[in-house]
Amino acid sequence: MHHLITLPILLPLISGIILLLPPCGKNLILRRWVAMFMALLTTIVCTVLLQQVLENGPLVYAVGEWQPPFGIVLFADPLAIILTILTSFLTLVSIIYASRADDKAGSFYHPLTHFLLMGVNGAFLTGDLFNLFVFFEVLLIASYALMMHKKDKHTTKAALHYVILNLVGSSIFLISLGILYGVLGTLNMADMAVKVSMLQGDDIFLAKIGGLLLLIVFALKAALLPLHLWLPATYSRAMPVVAAQFAVMTKVGIYSMMRVFTMIFGEQAGELGDMASTWLWPLALVTLIVGAVGVLASEDLRRLSANLVIVSVGTLVAMVALNNEKATAVAIYYMIHSTVACAAMFLVADMIALQRGKVQDRFVNSRSVAEPKLLGFCFVIAAVALAGLPPLSGFIAKLWLLESSYTVGVAWVFWPIYLLASLATLVALSRAGTSLFWHDHPNHDEQFEDNVYAGKRRTFALVLIFCVPVLMSIFASPLNELSTQAAATLHNTQVAIDTVFALSKEQ
Repeated sequence: MHHLITLPILLPLISGIILLLPPCGKNLILRRWVAMFMALLTTIVCTVLLQQVLENGPLVYAVGEWQPPFGIVLFADPLAIILTILTSFLTLVSIIYASRADDKAGSFYHPLTHFLLMGVNGAFLTGDLFNLFVFFEVLLIASYALMMHKKDKHTTKAALHYVILNLVGSSIFLISLGILYGVLGTLNMADMAVKVSMLQGDDIFLAKIGGLLLLIVFALKAALLPLHLWLPATYSRAMPVVAAQFAVMTKVGIYSMMRVFTMIFGEQAGELGDMASTWLWPLALVTLIVGAVGVLASEDLRRLSANLVIVSVGTLVAMVALNNEKATAVAIYYMIHSTVACAAMFLVADMIALQRGKVQDRFVNSRSVAEPKLLGFCFVIAAVALAGLPPLSGFIAKLWLLESSYTVGVAWVFWPIYLLASLATLVALSRAGTSLFWHDHPNHDEQFEDNVYAGKRRTFALVLIFCVPVLMSIFASPLNELSTQAAATLHNTQVAIDTVFALSKEQ
């Protein structure tokens, strides 16, 4: 059990290597089954790890038994493990869905998917800022290749913008790490949390510069305004099954904000305490507004789904900016809900586009879809969840968001913006449903190719992902308790510090 914390990273790494080598490398059917099995195994391992963390408290693992803060440290608390479960599950659903035909569009889809999973899980589990940078690069390199899985000029253009912006972000990340290491002499998060409150004189200003540069990097990864312009084009041009996987990638940036600006630059950081909230609150509200406008202006379902990701980012960052346990707890619940719901809408958009011919998923009159009952039902479920209507998890998350902002005393500004964004989402999704399913031209004699039908695997993947908002609504109370416990552990910085340095003393 001591080494269990390494498996969410090692299993995808081993999976990616196996899928590249014979016999999997030459046999597509075998590659599909191995990819599914390893994604399922990773999800199970992460679930077992969550149980261990809830029973025994946060876990720390020093790679090679190098004592903190000098070695590579993995740190697992409830928040980190919840997000690894979410990522692993989303990867499993995407692999099942892609196994119908999408994995034939380019080479190495399955290995790249597991390398992406490794990078995202590593970013959630690392206890060191430099290794956070390393895992960022791992997931970005895999995402670059997955972006190009669909080979056309529009995808290439979007991928070029995506790559350039992330290269700039990586450069800023390195500069910020250099500044912080020069001031603090360490990049271990627990050790930084201890030393940052001891800074004096000019070192305080240097550490603030380093922290704000980190904020820029995380804002870019999360697609927070004004660094959000890359997301709509990137997500709408990528293959929908890839965009569904990418739905969790903005959450890596938001998680990094939570971890760094609570653990290192939190209340205990003296003059540097809560320095991010001043910037995050107004930017989050403006991101919500811009995301809502983008939703209304979207001309196809994939771009609408991409703009809904931006709306979710604005909502999440607003809760992060409030910097209290209750707001963090609702952010965790909403993060799971919004990630799954946006990913589901990308998959529905793909099926609609396949069955509507040349117009694809654009909001124009066209022929009817081949499976109106299945796709209509899936669209309604996803729309209800994203619009925050009862009885699904979006409604519960909406009530919890409104309550949290009221408790803190910012309801007067958050409520109007958030409710108007919700209304814009409802209007846009209603228009989309009307255009895609009602304003059509039925032709019962029209023949559809076999690959446009959902098939057993795509249907199973859709059923699997749509179970989540339903189950999140049914089991809202235990999930509330889990989110509250995860938020409490995150905000109790001393627990993380004591856990890391207790390991150091043991070794």
